[in-house]
Amino acid sequence: MSPVLAGVLQMLALTAALALAYRPLGDYMARVYSSEKHLRVEKWIYKGIGANPEAEMRWTAYLRGVLAFSAVSVLFLYLLQRLQGALPGSLGFASIDPDQAFNTAASFVSNTNWQSYYGEQAMGHVVQTAGLAVQNFVSAAVGIAVAVALVRGFARSRTGELGNFWADLVRGVVRILVPISVVGAVVLVACGAIQNFSGIHDVGQFMGGSQQWNGGAVASQEVIKELGTNGGGYFNANSAHPFENPDGFSNLFEVFLILLIPFALTRTFGRMVGSIRQGYAILATMATIWVGFVALMMWTEYAHHGPAFDLAGGAMEGKETRFGIAASAIFSVSTTLTSTGAVNSFHSSNTGLGGGLNLLGMQLGEIAPGGTGSGLYGMLIMAVIAVFIAGLMVGRTPEYLGKKIGTREIKFAACYILITPALVLVFTAVSMALPTPPNSMLNSGAHGFSEILYAYTSGANNNGSAFAGLSADTQWFNTTIGLAMLLGRFLPMVFVLALAGSLAEQTPVPATAGTLRTNKPLFTGLLVGTILIITGLTYFPALALGPLAEGLAS
Repeated sequence: MSPVLAGVLQMLALTAALALAYRPLGDYMARVYSSEKHLRVEKWIYKGIGANPEAEMRWTAYLRGVLAFSAVSVLFLYLLQRLQGALPGSLGFASIDPDQAFNTAASFVSNTNWQSYYGEQAMGHVVQTAGLAVQNFVSAAVGIAVAVALVRGFARSRTGELGNFWADLVRGVVRILVPISVVGAVVLVACGAIQNFSGIHDVGQFMGGSQQWNGGAVASQEVIKELGTNGGGYFNANSAHPFENPDGFSNLFEVFLILLIPFALTRTFGRMVGSIRQGYAILATMATIWVGFVALMMWTEYAHHGPAFDLAGGAMEGKETRFGIAASAIFSVSTTLTSTGAVNSFHSSNTGLGGGLNLLGMQLGEIAPGGTGSGLYGMLIMAVIAVFIAGLMVGRTPEYLGKKIGTREIKFAACYILITPALVLVFTAVSMALPTPPNSMLNSGAHGFSEILYAYTSGANNNGSAFAGLSADTQWFNTTIGLAMLLGRFLPMVFVLALAGSLAEQTPVPATAGTLRTNKPLFTGLLVGTILIITGLTYFPALALGPLAEGLAS
């Protein structure tokens, strides 16, 4: 069987699995966030944190809940790392330095999971399980909660109430993320992923010295790392490590987990707004971009010629031989078009254009299908922009799902799409202009510039993957990437929730003959074009200096 055919068959198998799960999971999540009943364990949690799950919140109160919970999470995770040396189960590892502890706390709370440390050489069992793994669950649940609040803004009318943040947070963890993770962890253990709390032990001699490995609760953390579109690996090699990702089946299963909730949330959206076809239109947009990027990535990685490429069957440098080019292309596109950031290959070793595709996937806003929750609300923001553009073309007041998109709404949407590019481009420019940060680049020229551009793109878009050629464990990069992650996560949420509140207060307007049908293929095409044009106009100069220059020169 040819490698290309094997890749196509993997895509077909993955698509079939996602299609089978799409309807039941999407409908189930709609019931979860629409139910008025609380499970007993949820009542215990509400009592423990002093929350009233019945109290409806306006967007300002909902935002305060998001920010307060996240701020406490950052502080807790920071202190846990700083005290690691005095904690049991630390495996003898020292406490984490202040700048790296801040970076890691900001990373995991913002659902970025950027890692400037070697996981197996820095974090003990307590920090991994009580700190990082917990944030994998709750940060994903925060993203879903914000997305659901925006959906309620479209679905409700003549009220500013968007639900209860604490109820949405707890339900996301208890009813969705934990049950799927339990099943997924069993599957990964069956595939060969490790799950233990063993200490450090020698595994033999390697190049004249002893090689050591430590165990850990890897399978349980791996499954929520992918399911919650987190991405932080137990080991430095991440999902290229056989303890995390043992074989071809586990690799495809992990990609399935990455895409499962973001795609299924479009069904949840359709259910909650009362129009399944609206959900299908958003799904079609996401799927079109995802399939297109996978096809382009495979082409760039297979197409290069030369003796080394021909012997290897393509650009095999930096890729696991047990996965090959096709599986690595599917994985890398799926992680950079979502906010996952897990890697099963060395992105810095991609061809110039292949690395550019990974960059562009994040720069789209990671909306195809995007992160758990963040992908849906990012795509809905782009839908608002697309409707507004269509309204300008025909001279009509734009409407979406029966809500008018006026001056106030479009300002919120515009602020949302401007924040992340501003963070990426400003931090990249400053880092290149200062004398010290460029010393961290492994490569010079266009590829070196791409390393820094990739780092801030990954941080501000809450992805967490890296080109891996950049030595980012410095005070400058730990601090600035940490700030980019926090600002890139929570500033957009401000405008998402403000938009949700504004929409919920409106009175629905009836559809007329001149209303743009947003459940038709025409709108899907308009939305895809809007996303590509806005991103292209924003990032093209930076891409031209980095991956495009490298790709065209090779």
